[in-house]
Amino acid sequence: MEPRAERQGAAYARTTRRQGQDAGRLPLLRLAVAAGVLILGLRLFLLQVVSASFYQALATGQHTLYEELVPRRGRVFVRDYGDGEEFPVATVAPRGVVYADPRKIVNADDLTTQLAGILGLPGAEEFTRLKTIGELRAAGKIDDASALAKLILDGRSEAAITKKIEIANPDGSVTENEVLDAPATLAVLDASLARTPNPIAGLAARLSKKDDPYEPVARSATDEQLKLLDKLNAPGIDYVVESARTYPETDFGGQVIGFFGKDVDGNSHGMYGLEGYFDAFLSGKTGNLLASRDGVGGVIGIGKKEFKPAIDGGDLLLTIDRTLQIVACGILKRGVQNYDADSGSLVIMEPKTGRILAMCGSPDFDPAKYGDVKEGSVYNNQSIFTPYEPGSIFKAFTIAAGVDSGSITPHTSFTDPGEVKVDDFTIRNASDRVFGTVDMVTALEQSINTAMVFVMRKTGHDTFEDYVRRFGFGELTGVPLKTEVAGDVRSLDKRAEVYAATASFGQGITVTPLQIATAYSAIANGGTLMKPQLIEEKRYPDGTVEKFNPETVRQVITPESAKTVSAMLVSVVELGHGKRAAVPGYYVAGKTGTAQIAENGKYSATRFNGSFAGFAPVEDPRFVMVVKIENPKSGVTFAESTAAPVFGEIANFMLKYYGVPPTRATQ
Repeated sequence: MEPRAERQGAAYARTTRRQGQDAGRLPLLRLAVAAGVLILGLRLFLLQVVSASFYQALATGQHTLYEELVPRRGRVFVRDYGDGEEFPVATVAPRGVVYADPRKIVNADDLTTQLAGILGLPGAEEFTRLKTIGELRAAGKIDDASALAKLILDGRSEAAITKKIEIANPDGSVTENEVLDAPATLAVLDASLARTPNPIAGLAARLSKKDDPYEPVARSATDEQLKLLDKLNAPGIDYVVESARTYPETDFGGQVIGFFGKDVDGNSHGMYGLEGYFDAFLSGKTGNLLASRDGVGGVIGIGKKEFKPAIDGGDLLLTIDRTLQIVACGILKRGVQNYDADSGSLVIMEPKTGRILAMCGSPDFDPAKYGDVKEGSVYNNQSIFTPYEPGSIFKAFTIAAGVDSGSITPHTSFTDPGEVKVDDFTIRNASDRVFGTVDMVTALEQSINTAMVFVMRKTGHDTFEDYVRRFGFGELTGVPLKTEVAGDVRSLDKRAEVYAATASFGQGITVTPLQIATAYSAIANGGTLMKPQLIEEKRYPDGTVEKFNPETVRQVITPESAKTVSAMLVSVVELGHGKRAAVPGYYVAGKTGTAQIAENGKYSATRFNGSFAGFAPVEDPRFVMVVKIENPKSGVTFAESTAAPVFGEIANFMLKYYGVPPTRATQ
């Protein structure tokens, strides 16, 4: 046995060695702990800061993740004159897609009636009435055809039922007056109803399919309607909420705005108008998320992942004046209806800047209901897409070319023989009138065709053509809208004189209303042609704002020539064919134009385009306006009785709306 002292000494030595070893390991341990803390902190930083948006998006679930990766479509705004408040004419808003599971529906007819009331579906009252009539008829409680016919007709307008009888009875053997008296007409009524089925009846039939798990009910249900559906709590009815393109302003000008819809392949994008032209800007950029998942669908934290957030679309602020657009386009629409015309178009510009203040056509369409359009041509903006022979409104440019080139003055004398020979053709005045000796002011007032040929000849074919092109005809204006065309003045390239002769009074060439408005703006703006401007601001998603300033195209005629031509155009309104475009208290400059419509290589004897182009007040023009009325059939033919009064009514409103003080005494 070792002595106690030796055992204690050995134990002390071992303890001392262990303490020395532990002391050596301690710095390493501290370093390892510090490294671990650093790695953990770095990992947390990467998760909570660098990848925060990724995991936040992921944590919200599949639906919210999809919404965040799809960008919000940009909005389109307009303003009123003198008011900074902006109004959206194209925006996004939550809308409900309502659908049904017919397997869970107990009474399809009753539910259909309830849904029709909540969602505002058309035909609900007629559906209920016809359903009741059918039940009474099946029960044998109605056996008199006349009584049944009265019930069917109850609540239906005479015009509507007359139309249905015409469709079902094309030979006219049964008239409306016979409906209530002749039992035989019962078959006609049944046939007419069958040919134009009630939309609610169609929904009721779909909701009655007991083996069908899904039937669409309605799209674009509003928040108020969805709340009513929640309150109804009907089995088999549900909805999902999605972002939908909405157009808050009705009758605002669908041809300018365009629409957001689906193409033939089912892809959604902007079409026509601004929606089509700025589709890429408004759409933004789609983001994406790619992550590795484990066997049960969970995300593996250390797996592969990519997250690219969506970039929202930009917004547009237009130059269009909201109030003016609504009022002026309403007046145009009423004019087209009053004159029983095929169509009409309107452009109003600010001559000093080129800003488009109003633009529309009639008929037009509602972008929110673009699918209701029966003819695709309605989508096209008539002010830029439909070229036409302008007729006598073009004479202002012939006079401008003559005055600016020094070929004529307002006092230049011309003796009108009633007709003029050009090549192998004879050109006559409207209604074959003969005016005798006149000066150029009277020639413009009375719209004398032969006088315009005289001016063209004095100016010279090549010089005349140069002025026509300098005014912007034959080329695009560059307005940022889909489907603009350049018109056609290529006939002036031909050396035969007849082409320049007919062009001098607006025949044989084609232009658009916007080109006419832009060219008249040059006269109103001291001879300076401005580029049409429709966009005031482009607002990018990062907050950057791109403002668009007026853009000068070129000086077409001198300021002195512009002033002379303007005064001559005032005389047209005061003493010529433009009297109905006048506004009491102001000097209005302008010109009428009535042009035969070309059909199959010939000019129609019964179909005409009536136009009026002008500006006011002539001392300091605030606006230029072009009104076109196509093929009026109400008994009036000439533009002085169609386009001129529409111009005058709108001009009267504008001068008051913009607070322009009168410049002359009123009688």
